[in-house]
Amino acid sequence: MGELRAPRASRPSLTSADLCLRPGRAARSPWLVEALVAEADGGAALSSLRRDIDCDVAIVGGGYTGLWTAYFLTERRPDLRIVILEADICGGGPSGRNGGFVNAWWDELPTFVKLFGLSRAVEAARASAASVHAIGDWCRQHGVDAHYRRAGVLTVSTTPLHDNAVQRLANVAQLVDRPDIYAPVPPEDVQAICASPRFRAGALMHDGATVQPALLARGLRRVVRERGVTIHEGTEVRPKLDDTGMVVRLRSGEGHVIRARHVVLAANAWSSAWRPFKRSVLSWSSYMVRSEPIPERLAELGWTGGEAIVDARVSVHYLRTTRDGRIAMGAGGGRPGYDGRIGPSFTDDVAAARRAAYGFRLFFPSLADVTLTDAWGGPVDGSPTHLPRFGSLVGGRTPFGSGYSGNGVGPSHLGGQILAALALESDEPLTRLAVVGPPPQHFPPEPLRFIGARIMREALIAREDREELGDRPAWWLRQATGIPRVLGYELGPE
Repeated sequence: MGELRAPRASRPSLTSADLCLRPGRAARSPWLVEALVAEADGGAALSSLRRDIDCDVAIVGGGYTGLWTAYFLTERRPDLRIVILEADICGGGPSGRNGGFVNAWWDELPTFVKLFGLSRAVEAARASAASVHAIGDWCRQHGVDAHYRRAGVLTVSTTPLHDNAVQRLANVAQLVDRPDIYAPVPPEDVQAICASPRFRAGALMHDGATVQPALLARGLRRVVRERGVTIHEGTEVRPKLDDTGMVVRLRSGEGHVIRARHVVLAANAWSSAWRPFKRSVLSWSSYMVRSEPIPERLAELGWTGGEAIVDARVSVHYLRTTRDGRIAMGAGGGRPGYDGRIGPSFTDDVAAARRAAYGFRLFFPSLADVTLTDAWGGPVDGSPTHLPRFGSLVGGRTPFGSGYSGNGVGPSHLGGQILAALALESDEPLTRLAVVGPPPQHFPPEPLRFIGARIMREALIAREDREELGDRPAWWLRQATGIPRVLGYELGPE
C-alpha cells in the first residue's frame, strides 16, 4: 500500500474583525460576564480575609475542585467549619473560562491501562463517567441552570493523517467490551451532525455533556454558601505550609494566619509554582473565540443536537454550540509558564487567540461573513501523564488535587469527592482509585521543564498545522514530536 497522503488544503484568511480581537487586558470571560449579570447582586465579590481565623477545613482555591470539595464535605459533615480562600472571585479562573466540556476518561483509557492495568483503568473511567451524569442531576436538584446538555463528545479526523487516531478511540469500546462507550461515526453521519468540509470520520463518546462553565461555578458558590461555607474572595494565600502539632497553618498575602485541622490545596494551575508540585504540574495557556448568535446558520450546518466536538490533534481544537446559537471554539497548545508563573501570556496573547480564530475559519468556510465577537484565554494545569493526581501532604492533613490537563469540568466533581474523603481521613474505595497517590512520572526541574515544553510546543504545532493542511511533515519533525513518549511521558502524538 502506498504512503497515505491528504489532499492539499488552502489556508484560510482571518477577517479584519478577527484581527481586531484582543483577549485579556484584565477582562472577564464572556461566560463569567453573563453569569455575574444574572445574579441579584451583580456578582459582588465577597469580603477578603481581614483577620486570623480558625476552622476545621481550609480550602485554597474557589474553582470547581475547591467548591466541589466543600460541597461534598457538607454532605458528609454539615457540622464542619469550612473556609474557602480564593485569590480572585469564584469562577474568575479556569472554572469560568473553559470550554464547558463535561467528559469522562474513556478517551484516556489506553493511558490508564498502560500505567495501572485494565481493572483499575476501567474503575477510574467508570467513576468519571458517573460524574458526567451526576453533574446534570446536581444542577436539577439545586436549581442551577448551567445550560447542562448531555449529547456526547464527537472526536473527528480533519485529515487522513489523523484517521488512525480516531480509530484508536473507537477501539476503546472493544478493549472493555462496552460498545456503548464509543460509537464509530462514518463520514456521512459526521456530516449529518455538523457539515464542516474538514470533518471526516469520527467517534462519539456518549458520556459527554456541555455546560456554561461560569454558571456552574457560580451555582456551586451559591449552594455551598447556603450550606454555611465561608468564602473569602480577593484572598491570596502564600504557598507555605507550617505544620504545628495537629494544626496546619497558612498565611494570607496580608499576613493573616489561617489555622485548620486540614487544608485542601485546590489551586490547580497555580500549584505549578508551589514547591511540592513543581515537578508534577506544568501551567499552559489555552484560548477561545466565540461567534455572534447564528442559530439559523447552525441549522444549515445540521449542528442542532448539542454535540461537543474535538479534532484529533494533540494541540486540540475544541468547539461547541451555546444556548443562544453561538459557536464557541478553542485551540490548545498554548505557551508554558516559566517556574509556574502565570502572567499576561495566559490571558493577553493575541497570537494564541488568533489560532482559535484560524481554526474557526478553517472548519467553517461557509461562515466567512459571521463575526467573532469575543476572545479570551486562561491557564491549564498539565501533568506528565495527562491525568490528574490526588493525594495528601503534611502527614495526611493536606489533601491536594491538580493536573487535569484541560479536562477538569467533569473530573473535578469526582476530585471533590476524593478530596473530601481524604480530608476526613477516610479509607473508602474512592481514595484508592488509580488517580490517587504519588505521581508515576515527573517533569524535569527548571529551566529544563520550561525549555523542553517550549521546544516541544513549537514542534508539535508546526507538525500538526502541516498535517491539517494535507502536508506530511518532514521525518525530523515527526521524530522530534515523539521525544516526550520516548522519555516516558504520556504526551504528544502516538
